[in-house]
Amino acid sequence: MNPAFAGLTIIAALFMLLGTGMPIAFALGLAAFAALFIESGWNIFYVLGDTMFSGIANIAYVSIPMFVLMGAAVASSPAGADLYSALDRWLNRIPGGLVLSNIGACAIFSGMTGSSPATCAAIGKMGIPEMLNRGYPASVATGSIAAGGTLGILIPPSITLIVYGISTETSIGRLFMAGVFPGIMLTVMFMIWALIDCSRKGYRFAGLDIRYTLAERLAGLPRILPFLLIIAGTLFVLYGGIATPSEAAGAGAFLTLVVVILAYRLFRFRPVSGIFASAMRESVMIMMIMASAELFAFALSSLFITQTVAAAIADLEVNRWVLMAVINVFLLVAGMFLPPVAVIVMTAPMLYPIITQAGFDPYWFAIVLTINMEVGLITPPIGLNLFVINAIAPGVATRDILWGALPYVLVMLLAIVILCLFPGIATWLPNHMMGVSQ
Repeated sequence: MNPAFAGLTIIAALFMLLGTGMPIAFALGLAAFAALFIESGWNIFYVLGDTMFSGIANIAYVSIPMFVLMGAAVASSPAGADLYSALDRWLNRIPGGLVLSNIGACAIFSGMTGSSPATCAAIGKMGIPEMLNRGYPASVATGSIAAGGTLGILIPPSITLIVYGISTETSIGRLFMAGVFPGIMLTVMFMIWALIDCSRKGYRFAGLDIRYTLAERLAGLPRILPFLLIIAGTLFVLYGGIATPSEAAGAGAFLTLVVVILAYRLFRFRPVSGIFASAMRESVMIMMIMASAELFAFALSSLFITQTVAAAIADLEVNRWVLMAVINVFLLVAGMFLPPVAVIVMTAPMLYPIITQAGFDPYWFAIVLTINMEVGLITPPIGLNLFVINAIAPGVATRDILWGALPYVLVMLLAIVILCLFPGIATWLPNHMMGVSQ
């Protein structure tokens, strides 16, 4: 079968399965299985299990359920509400201060969870109703949370950066470092846009009648400081080479669970079991997507689709920045239809040799790729954060959520341009702390 025709066929089959509402992991696996069965017949059963298992049989992947558990412990407790309230008391006098509070809470919460849906859900449950009650338009309230939640896959610890590191055999600690300054930069850019938009539209009057004393502003800090210390400690042992990602994630999850139970007195079995159940569901979902994506990538490789695409990209006799633009467009389109984990598992091994041969830093590229995936989280048809926001605020039309999130999509695209102009934003910290990568 011609690789180009085979590629178009398997992609079309995948989109058809996704269009039926089938879970992404099953759609990926079924499309891959059908292609391999047509190509190899019954022999595919000899490699089916091994291929899927090999996609997740890596000790470094232990860090994923541990970071998910860490996020579930925080998301299942009032910690998100405490974080949001603490920031609101400091920022409520600023034009659009409530929007800034939400974005700031999303950024900090991202460092606790590494997950975009968890960040959206935890901050959105508190932030969206509060903004609506204070007179903010539904599009502003939901769009800012949808966009702020995307920071969960950029600010370390990030599950997508872990997957990229394992897929390309690059240092996860260095990847986390590379995400620090871009994460801060994107958060600040989100806040600047929110400040400009709210000042221009006159939302500065929302909440001005609410005043907090210094004592009230300081009152919320003791409950959130332990979580910030855990984040700092987890990243310190990673950056310092004291522990592996799996060890740091395990310690962070344990400490977070202990703090949540003690701080919020969750001494009964039901809330604690709910935390583990939530973590298990999300972990299994991620692992299933990764295993199915591995099978899908194997199918693409077996049918010589991957090699054909890679050769076509590599043979483009264009400036390397034109090549990077082509790759970015490809990632943006892929991110609109597939979750970040699936995109990274399928494309990172193929793109890694291409971008390194073109002279691009692979850690810088990981950040650019991640921001591309952030765009996909808030754009249809498979915008995961859009579904999360819909579940939190069912009374808000999807059109309003999309219009509210659109400006933040443009901000993310601007962030990619800035990273292309100033790659040191991503590479300086890891190079300074761990030496220049070879």
